[in-house]
Amino acid sequence: METINVFETEQKEHKKGIKKSFPVTGMTCAACASSVESILNHTEGVYDANVNFASSSVLIEYDKSIEANILQNTLRAVGYDLIVDVDDPLEAQKNLQLKHYQDIKQRTIWSAILTIPIFILGMFYMDWIPGRWISLVLTIPILFWLGRGFYINAFKQAKHGKANMDTLVALSTGIAFIFSVFNTVFPEFWLVRGIDPHVYYEAATVIITFISLGKFLEEKAKSNTSSAIKKLMGLQPKTIKIIENGEEKEIPIKSVKVGQTILVRPGEKIPVDGMVSNGRSYVDESMITGEPIAVEKFNGKKVFAGTINQKGSFQIAAEKVGSETLLSQIIKMVQEAQGSKAPVQKLADKIAGIFVPIVLGIAIITFVVWMMVGGENAFSQALLTSVAVLVIACPCALGLATPTAIMVGIGKGAENNILIKDAESLELGLKVNAVILDKTGTITEGKPKVTDILWNSNIKETSKLKEILYAIEARSEHPLAEAVLSYLKEEKVKQAEISSFESITGKGVLAVDEKGSTYYIGNRRLISEHDLEIDPIFDKRINEFQKQAKTIVFFGNEVQVLAVLAIADEIKETSKKAIRSLQQRGIEVHMLTGDNIKTAVAVANQVGITNYEAEVMPSDKANFVKNLQAEGKVVAMVGDGINDSQALAQANVSIAMGKGSDIAMDVAKMTLITSDLRSVPNALKLSKKTVMGIRQNLFWAFIYNLIGIPIAAGVLYPLNGFLLDPMIAGAAMAFSSVSVVANSLRLKRIKL
Repeated sequence: METINVFETEQKEHKKGIKKSFPVTGMTCAACASSVESILNHTEGVYDANVNFASSSVLIEYDKSIEANILQNTLRAVGYDLIVDVDDPLEAQKNLQLKHYQDIKQRTIWSAILTIPIFILGMFYMDWIPGRWISLVLTIPILFWLGRGFYINAFKQAKHGKANMDTLVALSTGIAFIFSVFNTVFPEFWLVRGIDPHVYYEAATVIITFISLGKFLEEKAKSNTSSAIKKLMGLQPKTIKIIENGEEKEIPIKSVKVGQTILVRPGEKIPVDGMVSNGRSYVDESMITGEPIAVEKFNGKKVFAGTINQKGSFQIAAEKVGSETLLSQIIKMVQEAQGSKAPVQKLADKIAGIFVPIVLGIAIITFVVWMMVGGENAFSQALLTSVAVLVIACPCALGLATPTAIMVGIGKGAENNILIKDAESLELGLKVNAVILDKTGTITEGKPKVTDILWNSNIKETSKLKEILYAIEARSEHPLAEAVLSYLKEEKVKQAEISSFESITGKGVLAVDEKGSTYYIGNRRLISEHDLEIDPIFDKRINEFQKQAKTIVFFGNEVQVLAVLAIADEIKETSKKAIRSLQQRGIEVHMLTGDNIKTAVAVANQVGITNYEAEVMPSDKANFVKNLQAEGKVVAMVGDGINDSQALAQANVSIAMGKGSDIAMDVAKMTLITSDLRSVPNALKLSKKTVMGIRQNLFWAFIYNLIGIPIAAGVLYPLNGFLLDPMIAGAAMAFSSVSVVANSLRLKRIKL
C-alpha cells in the first residue's frame, strides 16, 4: 500500500483516459492560470484541464498513451512547470512556494529602500543635475533586477498574443525609463528646442515598488494557508500494530495487507477500513458522520480509517487499505472538487487585457498624428505626448482597485469575527441564493448535554442518589456518560463509593454500592429485562422528549426507575435568527445531517427550515451541492467537520465554523471565529459592500484615463495650446491611486 498523497491520489481510469492532479509552478496571476489551462487543453492527448490558481494545481484528464513528462515539457516551453516524478510533489511545491515568497519579500524591501531617495530627488530636487545621474544608477537594479519578473511575464504574454497587468507595468516603466535616460544623457536635444528635459525615474520605480508590495501581500496570504489535504493525510498513522502468529508486531502502514489482524489501542486512530474481530470500544466517527456521540463497536461492526478509538481496545480484520479506504476517498474527492472549479478571472486582469492594446494604439496614433501636424517641433511633441499617454495610463490605480478594497473588507470581517481567505469568496458572496447548513456544531452546539432530569415522585431526597449516579458514570466508557458527569459537576455533586461495575453491551451498565444495593443505568431494553417499575408520570414526558429527538437514559435500582435523563445536542440560541435573516433576503436554506430523520425533523422544525436531508454521507453532501449548482444556484456551504470538507470544497462560497475541525477551516474560504450563525448573513452583506467598493474603485481608476488620456494626447492643443507635461501626467496618475485608496477606506465605516 502506498501512502496517500494529495497530488498522487489513485490514478482513475475513465472512458477517456487518466484523471490526475499535478502541482503547477510559475503562475503569478489569474491570467497565468488561464494560460496554463488553455495551453494544456490544446495539447494533443489532453481531454480536459482545470487549473485551481488558489491551490496552484491542475486536474488533467489525458490519454493513457501520454506520459506526464510530455505535459511537463509543454508547460516548461512557455515558462511554467508541472511537478512530476518526485517522491513527494506536495512537499516539493511547498518548498518552491516558500522560496518564491522569500524572494518576493526581499525584492519588495530592496525596491522600497532604493525608491525612497529616487522619489525625494524627483519630487524636491528635480533641477539638480547630479541627482538625475544618482536616480539613474539606483533605478537600473529596481527595474531590471528586482522588477525583472514584470518584464519576463509581459514578454511571455506577448509571445502568445496576450496582455495583462504585467504588460502595462513593463511598458509604462520601461518607456518612462528609456525616455528619462535619454534626457539625462542628451539634455541638449531638448534645450536647443526650448524644452526643459524632465526625467521620470521616480514614476517608474514607485510603480514597481507598489505593485511588488501588492504581490508580496498576496503571497503572504497564500503561504499562511496550510494544506487541507495534508491535514487529512495526518489522520493516518505512519505505523500500525498487527497480530501475526499470536505475536504483536509493529510495521509501516504502507506494508499492511487485506486480511491482516490489526490491534487498535485506546486513543489511537484507526489505520484502515475493516471489521472488529475481537474486543469492544466506542469510536468517534464524527469525521464521517459529523455526529458528536461516539459509536459502540464490537464483533462484526465496521470501522473506518481516520476515526478515533476511545477508551477500549479491539482487533480488526483489514478489508480496505491504501487508496481504497473511505478516508482516502474523501482525500481524493476533496482534491478533485477543488481542482474542478475553474478560477475566477480577476476583473482588473480582464479589463487590462482590453485596456493595454487600446492604450498602446492611442500612444502610437498620438505619435503619428503629431509627427504629421507638429511642425518644427514635431518629433519632440510627438514623443512627449505619447509618453504622457503611457504615463497617465499607468496601471497603479487599476492594480490597487481590487486589493485595497479586499484588504479593508477582510479587516472589517476580522473585526466582526469573519476571517476571509481570498477575494473570490467576497466576489461571489453577494450572488449567493442558496445556503446549506450542517446540523451538528453549526445549527446545534455539537456537544451532548443533559437538558432534563426527572426524579421519581416517591423520592424525597436525591442527593445520595446523585452521588451514586456520578460514581457509576465516572467509570462508564459510554460517550453520553460525559454529558451526565458535566451536568453533575455543575451541581457540585460528590462521588459515592461503589464496590463493583459491569458494562452490558448495547444496553448500559450495572453497579453495586458499598451497602450491596444494585443500580442500573441504560436504555429501555435494560430496564425491561430487569422488570423495573416505571412511574406512569414518566411516560408522557418521555414521549415529549422523543419528539424533540432527545436521547433517554434510565437510572434505577433493583425495584424501580429512580430517574429519567434527557440528553440532546442543543440548538444555538442565535441559529433561528440567522436562518430567518437569510430567508428574508430570499436565500434558500437547506440543512444536511448524518443524524437520523427523526432528529433532523425535530431540529428543522425548531429553526424554521423546510428543506433538509438526513443520514447523508460526506459524498452525499458534495453531490447535493452539485445538484443545486446544476439548477443555476450560487451555493454557500456552512460546516464544521471533516465530513463537510468535500461539500465545502465543492461550494461556490465555503464557510467554516471556527470551533470546528482544522480540515474544515482549511478547505473553507471563510471562517467564523464565533459560533454565532448570525455571522453568515453578515459575511454575505460584507461581500456585497466590498464588491461595490471594488466597482467604485475601478470607476475612479478609469475616469482619470478617460479624461486624462485624450488631454495627454493633445486634444486641447488646437483650442488653447495646452500640452500635458508628463510630470503632471504622473501626478494625475498618483492622485487616481489616492482616490482609490481613500474610497476603499470608506468600507471601514459600514455596519454589519
